[in-house]
Amino acid sequence: MTAPRIYYLLLALACGGLLAFAIFYLEGTLGLEACPLCILQRIAYIAIIFVAVIACIHDPQGLGLRIYSGLILISALIGAGIAARQVWLQHLPADQVPECGPDLAYMLEVFPLAETLKMVFTGTGECAEVQWNFLTLSIAEWSLVCFAILVIFSLVHIFIGKNWRGSFGLDRPQIP
Repeated sequence: MTAPRIYYLLLALACGGLLAFAIFYLEGTLGLEACPLCILQRIAYIAIIFVAVIACIHDPQGLGLRIYSGLILISALIGAGIAARQVWLQHLPADQVPECGPDLAYMLEVFPLAETLKMVFTGTGECAEVQWNFLTLSIAEWSLVCFAILVIFSLVHIFIGKNWRGSFGLDRPQIP
C-alpha cells in the first residue's frame, strides 16, 4: 500500500469515526438532536469521506494528490466556516440569541434552497444551545478543531505531499 493511499484511508476512517460518534453516541445514546448547522457540518464530513475514499481507490500521484487534497481542503474550509458560525452563536449573550426556528427538513420542504440556506446561516436558538461538553469544549468547538486539523493536513499534503512519496518504504516498486 502506498503512503497516499494510507493517508486517504486514515482520513476517511477518522471522519467516519466522527460521524459515527455523533450519530450513534450523541444522538442514539444521549438522545441529542442535531441542529441545522450540525447537519451541514456532517455533510462537509461526508464530502471529505467521499473524496478520501475515491482518492484511496485511485491512489493518485503528483497532480492527483493535489487535486484530491484541494477538494478535501475546500470541504474542510466550508465545514470550519459552518462550525465557526455555530461557535459564534453559542457565545452570544442570551438576549441576542435568535429565536428557534423550524427544523431543516421542514425548511427544505417549504422554502427554496437559497432561502433555507439563508435561514440556516442566520442561525436559530437551537444552534446556539450547548447540549454537551467534553473538556470544556462544545460539540461545535470540537468540530471546529477537527476541521482546522483537516485544513492543516490538507495544506501540508498539497504543498509537501510530493515529498512523502515512498515514505516508510510503502512506495510502489519500480518496474525496470
